[in-house]
Amino acid sequence: MGFINKNWARLWDKYFELYNLMGIAEKILLSIVFSIITGLSAQIYIKLPFTPVPFTFQTFAVLLSGILLGKNFGSLSQIFYFLGGISGINWFYSVSGGILRPTTGYIIGFIFASYIAGYFTERKNKILGMIFASLIIYFFGILWLKFFINKGLKDLIFLGVLPFIPFDIFKAIMAGIFAESVKRRVNEKV
Repeated sequence: MGFINKNWARLWDKYFELYNLMGIAEKILLSIVFSIITGLSAQIYIKLPFTPVPFTFQTFAVLLSGILLGKNFGSLSQIFYFLGGISGINWFYSVSGGILRPTTGYIIGFIFASYIAGYFTERKNKILGMIFASLIIYFFGILWLKFFINKGLKDLIFLGVLPFIPFDIFKAIMAGIFAESVKRRVNEKV
């Protein structure tokens, strides 16, 4: 087990060493790659019959973008994801795109969540930071959802937050454990 832990730490030390040597153009390209990963993760979804919001794996991809790209380029990856989806790339869940959809608020929240995930990756309490990032997604999600289903806050929370909490807590904890295990030792530049 010590061999695996040592090689795991060495792998991520090497990644962050290479990442910090990258120029802005390479980091932007890597951000585009993460926007594609987010789009692919959106295609793994489960629709629920009582809400227009599906279960997806996007949240985990969003948290990873912050962990692996840092707060600035992680959030840039989610800006690329959002702009690509509203401009015609059909990579939102169920191979769709456009801004006039009930889940757009969650996607806007991805931008801020990735930033927060990157920020907390540099801090001590990574798991709590990943949970906080998930809460930010919910906040933006139900703000936007209000325009599609004209209901009160209690109903919005029931339709747009509660069904997802157990799964998102699990994803946030896994992302936090991952963030802790990569032990970002090299400070982000730029």
